[in-house]
Amino acid sequence: MQNFDLNNLVRPNVAKLKPYSSARDEFKATGSEMVFLDANENPYQTDVNRYPDPQQRDLKAELGKLKDIEASKILLGNGSDEVLDLLFRAFCEPAKDNVITLPPTYGMYSVLANINNIENREVLLTDNFQPNVEEILGRIDEYTKMIFLCSPNNPTGNIFSRTKVEEILGNFSGLVIIDEAYIDFSEEKSWMEELENYPNLVITQTLSKAYGMAGIRLGVCYASAEIITILNRIKPPYNVNELTQKRALSRVLNFEDVKKEINWVSEQRANLLKALLEVNYITEIYPTDANFVLVQVDDATLRYDQLIEKGIVIRNRTTQPLCENTLRLTIGTKEENTKLISALKELN
Repeated sequence: MQNFDLNNLVRPNVAKLKPYSSARDEFKATGSEMVFLDANENPYQTDVNRYPDPQQRDLKAELGKLKDIEASKILLGNGSDEVLDLLFRAFCEPAKDNVITLPPTYGMYSVLANINNIENREVLLTDNFQPNVEEILGRIDEYTKMIFLCSPNNPTGNIFSRTKVEEILGNFSGLVIIDEAYIDFSEEKSWMEELENYPNLVITQTLSKAYGMAGIRLGVCYASAEIITILNRIKPPYNVNELTQKRALSRVLNFEDVKKEINWVSEQRANLLKALLEVNYITEIYPTDANFVLVQVDDATLRYDQLIEKGIVIRNRTTQPLCENTLRLTIGTKEENTKLISALKELN
């Protein structure tokens, strides 16, 4: 990274901000012997009458063991979308700064840029869905604060070239956000082990995909302790509720079950990829490192509508750049995948 200085990135008002201190921040000890009369809570036990731990210490401790990283380098959010929004709010000055995104990609980057009044400079991926490094570096100026890389990418499913990502990390003085929502389904390694080598690297992950917990809304950010400290200044004090923390902790503590499910999804993905070769109107099946596959067909809108009539909902991505006449198929249960293949083969 060229001349990386975190102090030059953070918004001045955020740098000066004194974060809100909640009752549970000021008194961390717990125990049945304590009488808690500090937070204006209802004293009657409902299992959720007390405010949740604002720093999610138990969950971070277990995630830290699982990922081999210090808890001080972890931030948890109400889904990855909150984590991404916090990054915009901490580092991008509205109506002044800009970010770079690489369509086709996850649509919330653009939405969050608009919400926060930040210019979004889009640089299309190459024809094989890889970052166009030369053009990306050419679009950077003194007001470029963040570059978003979704790898494995959504909706294309492929993982980005490590060499290309390293080139971006090494030639940009702002933050490089690598969204690894689907990394558990890839045989390629996570960028987490590179956090010590690149102080401008930020990694986001989620419990929505491989962990099967989309309904609890838990996103994770891994970065330097300095970056996490800045994000903690502006996050809502109780952004991750008690029920989410408990469910997530239970799942993380049973990671062996998660691994079995990941392996099962990978097997089903391989079976689906093989079966798709027999569908005559599929013109291309794109490589995937995710729990979905992108295919190109003769007429995506027609095929989408036909599948809806058969009770199968997929995603039509034909409106996205470089994705004309493409459909995104999520790996379902064995029965769901069988139904999908049968339906695809029946279409005329």
